[in-house]
Amino acid sequence: MLYILLGIAWVIWLFLMTKYNAMVTLRNNREKSFADIDVQLKQRFDLVPNLVSAVKGYATHEKETFENITKARSNYQEAKTTDQKVAASNMLSSALSGLNLVVENYPDLKANEWFNNLQIELSDIENKIAAARRFFNSATTEFNTYIQMFPANIVAGMFGFSKAELFATESEEERQNVKVEF
Repeated sequence: MLYILLGIAWVIWLFLMTKYNAMVTLRNNREKSFADIDVQLKQRFDLVPNLVSAVKGYATHEKETFENITKARSNYQEAKTTDQKVAASNMLSSALSGLNLVVENYPDLKANEWFNNLQIELSDIENKIAAARRFFNSATTEFNTYIQMFPANIVAGMFGFSKAELFATESEEERQNVKVEF
């Protein structure tokens, strides 16, 4: 009888250990995939001051656009959590769309080789961020699916695993182009 109870306890222990380890692996994959995004976001945030400097010479009266970009960069640098970094990234994306509208009004700036190189570099970083976001969201979805499926959901509840947020783009309202008026 004792051996049967020990056998049952061993099977339960193996089950819990297997499920727990799988959840830890999926959570770590998610965190690693965000680290990949974080690297690209930092590169973008480092590139932005150069882009702003190039545009400032042409568009000195676009103070609000530059302030929004500066605020977004600052928010990202102060962000501690993944969700805060996502929000700061979305804020910068919105501010950069405003900057693109400003650029459209200055043909000389668009013809400037240095500015064009900055735009190409920023575009490349944006593409890398998009790819890293897709990977992050895939890892997040895999983690969320695993912890919500039976019987893993029981183990997830026991050990405090909870649903993780996707790296969603900004809302439709935030995605609206910034109006540039002279």
